[in-house]
Amino acid sequence: MLLGVLQWIARHGRLVLVAGLLAGLALPGLAEVLRDWLAQMVAVLLFLTAMRIGARAALGSLAQAGGALGASLVMQLALPLAAVAGFAAFGVLQTPMALALVLMLAAPPVAGVPSFTLMMGHDPAPGLRLLIVGTALLPLTVLPVLWALPTLGSAAGVLEAAGRLLLVIAAATVAGFALRAALPRTADRRAIEALDGLTALALAVIVIGLMSAVAPALASDPMLVLWWFCVAVAANLGLQLLAYMVLGARGVATSVAAGNRSIALFLVALPPDMMAPLLLFIGCYQLPMFLTPIIMKRVYRGRHVTA
Repeated sequence: MLLGVLQWIARHGRLVLVAGLLAGLALPGLAEVLRDWLAQMVAVLLFLTAMRIGARAALGSLAQAGGALGASLVMQLALPLAAVAGFAAFGVLQTPMALALVLMLAAPPVAGVPSFTLMMGHDPAPGLRLLIVGTALLPLTVLPVLWALPTLGSAAGVLEAAGRLLLVIAAATVAGFALRAALPRTADRRAIEALDGLTALALAVIVIGLMSAVAPALASDPMLVLWWFCVAVAANLGLQLLAYMVLGARGVATSVAAGNRSIALFLVALPPDMMAPLLLFIGCYQLPMFLTPIIMKRVYRGRHVTA
């Protein structure tokens, strides 16, 4: 019975994400409660993703790892520094919008990138490689960005948060790989479908917590929410489209990762007066992020999935 329910959820994973977004808007009390458990839920999501993919497919060959390294350096170092230069040239580097966009570009891919890629019918393994490599590189790539944005606050705080995130990703990923190796039946089709269902549920619960700042802002200042929503959509989908135009069909995972970044990581290093607008941006950013499997499916054409 439970297996059948999870398989049904897997087949309708994109609708489950929409339900999570709606719940985050309609149930602000629940969103506040879940926000305190985001780190644990992300760890569960990573564990499920690693167990679904397996170590061999996720790690890939040396050439594939090199590709992930190059893509991560472009996304997390070259792009945010270019954005800093552009915003500085127009005299808007100190604005909340510039801060939010630079931090988004400097962040590693979100934990849901492999799952989003899978929901659109593509191999999730490259997305997991980008997640692992990008997070491992973050302590190095973030330093030049912090030096370019001295108003961010303590570089040590950001590096500490990056280290915690790397530890969570490493522990959850290794545990998932180990369980897949210890239980060969997890590679069966029915088991994989059940894992896909559990992953969709985990994503839906996570998005509820990430939407905690949006509902109160909608009640007090809907035009401000609309502004941040437009910024978030343009940044997320714009980066995905740009990357896909450059990379083509073989770069689906990289394109998804380009627009979907773990910007929430940087909240721990921000001064209090910058926290509120960034929280609202992060909430609005969840809409294009978790709608990516629906909005971008026709763009990322192709249906082959590697288990």
